[in-house]
Amino acid sequence: MSDHEPREPRAAYTELADQEVRSLRVRYCRLRTVGGEPVAELEVLSFQLRFGAVAVAAEGIGGVETQPEFRRQGHMSRLLRQALAGMAQRVDVAFVSNGIEGVYEQFGFIGAVAEGHLVIPVRNVEQAVGDDLGTAVPGIRSSSPADLPAMIRMYNTAHAQRPWTHARHPGWNRLIPQATWKPGSQTLVLQTDGAAAGYAVLEGRAFGDPLGSLTVDELVAENAAAARLLLMAIARLCWKRRLSEFTVREPADSLTGRVARHMGCTYQQRFPPSGGMMAAVLNRSSLVRKLEPELRRRAAVQQSDKAYDRAFDALRRGDLFPDDKALIRLLLGYWSTDDAYVHGMSVPERYRDLCTAWFPRGGTQSLPTPYAHRLDRY
Repeated sequence: MSDHEPREPRAAYTELADQEVRSLRVRYCRLRTVGGEPVAELEVLSFQLRFGAVAVAAEGIGGVETQPEFRRQGHMSRLLRQALAGMAQRVDVAFVSNGIEGVYEQFGFIGAVAEGHLVIPVRNVEQAVGDDLGTAVPGIRSSSPADLPAMIRMYNTAHAQRPWTHARHPGWNRLIPQATWKPGSQTLVLQTDGAAAGYAVLEGRAFGDPLGSLTVDELVAENAAAARLLLMAIARLCWKRRLSEFTVREPADSLTGRVARHMGCTYQQRFPPSGGMMAAVLNRSSLVRKLEPELRRRAAVQQSDKAYDRAFDALRRGDLFPDDKALIRLLLGYWSTDDAYVHGMSVPERYRDLCTAWFPRGGTQSLPTPYAHRLDRY
């Protein structure tokens, strides 16, 4: 027996489905000994994931853990493979929110979403709006549970065509609840004419943490004027704490990003070689078929023609971009077709223009750069 094979007694695999944790459906996958002793477990979370204008059912793996006395015996590999086999019966694509470097690749996963954030100087906001940060920003208040429907609507509208964002359902609530020594998520809402026009979710911190930084996990506004007011309210919080800058986890091509760029900011993006936000194709043909309306939209092909159909069938079968790891990067905008060429993949000349339209990578209004919102990282 090798060091990586499970030793006796062999653990039994079980699944407990349809649990709800912070508004997402969760399935618990476990290995236990014959006597019921826990060996290893993980969570499988269900959500709707956008690939641009089309959202598909997806599942994500989290909470992966092996008990210390059972480690380095192959249990986690077996658990992951059995969980993925079950996921492939339900969905066509899987995700890992925080993959361990050099581990998940052996199970078909690949880094597919870049990390990014805006860094905004407080002085720039003050100069851009021309107001004194010592005074309160009109219309800004703390949120209440009654604001969630409007927040969900604004988020879904703002990211309706962005690769890798969740399609938030009406009961969504991933805000961090208040607990002992943890105040939970602090959410500011901008109200204009009696209705919410934008919101900002500040990073949750524990009571007693130093106030040496301020990070906004999410900032969504209905228009540029609302985004400016929210940024001004956050700059005012920084002014009161004597902070010179703050971080906003929004992409540079979002409405918030464009307003911040006008004020003057830095955008920092990271493309990890391994680990981080990872994805795997479970059923290529089925996934590509479901995404056909989005591929047609990207290519601006209104009606089928023989050339388009041939290329689409080649993509679905795997004749075009046969590596599923490359495919998921292309579909989510982590790679462009040119990136695939750099990594040694070739495309027949007759398909090149269409592939360039399908996989432009991002930075255009029709296909924004992919971005993983913190509140959707389960």
